[in-house]
Amino acid sequence: MAAALRTVGRLAPKSSVLMLCDIQDRFRSIIHEGESVVTTGNFLCRVGAELDVPVVCTEQYVKAFGHTCADVLNVPASDGTSARQLTVPTFEKKLFSMCTPEVMSHISSLGDRSSFILFGIEAHVCVQQTALDLLEQGFDVHVVVDGVSSMSPLDREIALNRMEKCGAYLTTAQSAAFMLMQSAEHPKFKTVSKMISNHAKVTNGFHEIARKHSNL
Repeated sequence: MAAALRTVGRLAPKSSVLMLCDIQDRFRSIIHEGESVVTTGNFLCRVGAELDVPVVCTEQYVKAFGHTCADVLNVPASDGTSARQLTVPTFEKKLFSMCTPEVMSHISSLGDRSSFILFGIEAHVCVQQTALDLLEQGFDVHVVVDGVSSMSPLDREIALNRMEKCGAYLTTAQSAAFMLMQSAEHPKFKTVSKMISNHAKVTNGFHEIARKHSNL
């Protein structure tokens, strides 16, 4: 008897979208481990650019909260010259979920996309509502745990638990990058591996918290 097929949440560039949720100037200093969210967001955006995974960005009520942090979209120059900014489609919203009609229309124009890699803030509001909307529509949702947060650590923890129980896959930025490449024979493997190595050297508060918990 043939084994039943299972959905296990694999990622591939041609079927994936990176969802950058509301990493805006006003939130940066008040979010739990906000700098880690910014650096992880930057890493994921640069991985997306290398692997041809589209990035969709939203900004919540720009008049009050400002635009996306410039650091999220900075690409450092290898020759020591000034960094350049990635250009990504960006949608202002007042709906908490990223799944506004404008965003979903844009995603439809990208072709057959079934997997969404979600990162940003706040975990218990806009990230969670986006995840639930996408899950209800039958999409795979991958929540990058070292790239999402809230003002309150408790809100973040409960939101991650809720999203996982509803069917989202919890992952890390590094794991998502490797899964998108699938093999060391990928033509961008050396480039992305160097990015992964450099990102691993950057202090990430969520990693530090996990280490402390593992030592208890």
